[in-house]
Parts: sequence; C-alpha cells; structure tokens
Amino acid sequence: MPKNMEEMPVYLFLGFLESGKTKFIQETLEDKRFNNGERTLLLVCEEGVEEYEPSTYPSKNVFIRTIDDKSELNEANLQRMVDECDAERVVIEYNGMWLINELFEAMPEGWAIYQVMFFADASTFLSYNANMRSLVVDKLNICELVVFNRMEKKFDPQEFHKIVRGTSRRTEIAYEYTDGTVAYDDIEDPLPFDVESDNIVIEDNDYALFYRDIMEEPKKYDGKTVTFKGLAARNPKFPDNVFALGRNVMTCCVDDITYCWFVCEKDGAEQIPERSWFIAKAQIEVRKHKFYKGKGPVLKIMEISPAAPPEKLVATFY
Repeated sequence: MPKNMEEMPVYLFLGFLESGKTKFIQETLEDKRFNNGERTLLLVCEEGVEEYEPSTYPSKNVFIRTIDDKSELNEANLQRMVDECDAERVVIEYNGMWLINELFEAMPEGWAIYQVMFFADASTFLSYNANMRSLVVDKLNICELVVFNRMEKKFDPQEFHKIVRGTSRRTEIAYEYTDGTVAYDDIEDPLPFDVESDNIVIEDNDYALFYRDIMEEPKKYDGKTVTFKGLAARNPKFPDNVFALGRNVMTCCVDDITYCWFVCEKDGAEQIPERSWFIAKAQIEVRKHKFYKGKGPVLKIMEISPAAPPEKLVATFY
C-alpha cells in the first residue's frame, strides 16, 4: 500500500462478456480528470474482443494485470500485484460469471470500494436475467449505476427499470441508445403503501418492498405505526420480551430465500408460539439493538392476533 495511505481506492466495473466494460474503462483512463498521474493497477478478470490501448492514456502510470482463473483471486496474489506496481488505486474489470463475494473475500486489508458500475447489453440483458437471475441480482445488489448500452428505441425502458428496482431502489439507471443519445431513468416508483399514514398498512404482496425500504431508509419510519402479517420466531438468546416477526423473502431464485424479520418487543413474548402467523400493529422505534449489530427498526407491539397464512408463503419483489 502506498505510503501515508490508509485505504486503497477500488473502482469496480461489472457486467457480462461484451457488455461494454472495457470500452468504458478505456475511455475513463483516457480522461485527464480521472487519470492525472496516480499509479493505477488495472485488474482484468475477463478478456473480450475489445482490448486496452495504454498508449492513449494521458498518464503512463497504468499497469495492466490479468486474472485468468478464479484461483488467482486471492489476497496474497492481489497484494503482490499492488506491491509490484506500487499502485495508489485499483481499477477492476470483473468477470460477470464470478460472484461478488469471491472478490470481497480475496481483497487485501485496506482495500475500499469507492465506486461500482454495472454495464449491460440491452439486447441480451433480459435473456441473461431470465436464465441467470442470481448472477444478475448479485451485481445489481451493490452497484450505484446501471448502464444499459446498445439500447434501441423499440425497447421498453419499463422492463429494465422493473428488474433493477426489484433489487434496489437507490441504483441510478442510464440508457445509451444506438443513435448515440443517452437518457437517465426518471420513471417514478411510488411505494404501494402510504408512509405518511397514521397507520401504515402493509398488504401481504408488499412485504418484501416494505422490508427493503425500511432497512434502506429507517429514519423515515421512526415513530410511525405499521400493521402487517408475519411469521413468528424465537431464539434461545432472545430476552423474554423479544420475538421475531417477518416473512421468507425470495430475492432472485428459490436458492436465495431468507427469513427477513424485525426485532419485536412485547411483554410475555416468550409465550408467543413459533412458526405461527400473526397480524401485528406496532410502533416503530429506530435505535441500537444487539440483534441488528447497530441501529435498526425495533417494533413495539401494540396489538397482535393470530392470522391465516398469506396466499403466497414466500414474499417477492414482483
């Protein structure tokens, strides 16, 4: 790591083969605003038709290294490359078929993700999403911007918007059309429930959206009252007045179903039967709690009563 630097900035570019990653990185490294002399390690984890042209860079301090096999993606190897180049930052063109966690687990101590962008060929993206949904979600989960290139006027942006919003409400979306124009997504995406209501009522089909939104922006729910249906659970580590209430949520596929629950507080909580469905009305209090490992929405139960299971036992974003 460079002297006097606490963090190694990492710029991460995601996408499947021939999605436009190389072209964008090449243009970025040709831009003096980005490439003004910092010693840059460019890690190429996927080689396509496009090739890098270092001769066009305003600074000659770009050092290209390739990772051809996933076994090379390990802390010792990555640190060795940084040391050899005396790099001050890292730019990564990541392999679309590799999971993000495989990179994160291999990153040396001190590496910090500064920016994540995801590139997709609009003409093939819907097919990728239909056939490799888990890999698409893996990338969408962490990116700040999705760029759909090779977009044609006949394509419906709503289809692409819906897929991205099914994973993240914060990710920005840009469409690069084949005629050279660029448009930024401005499709309004209102929540299907009223956050300003005295009592926010969550319908069964909207639980996944509610859970994601409150976890992303807990402050806007602080002090509000909510009513929803959930499956109760307890853990031996819970105090007598704490229980879990939530739903199984499918993010991308049947292999990715997680019980997404809230910390609930109620006198006599230890008497609430596990694996039973309830409708609960609760006041939301955003505060530190050990089961969140930090701040999170703690639900102070006001009313709770047994309920029939929802029609769909697993909640989804669609």
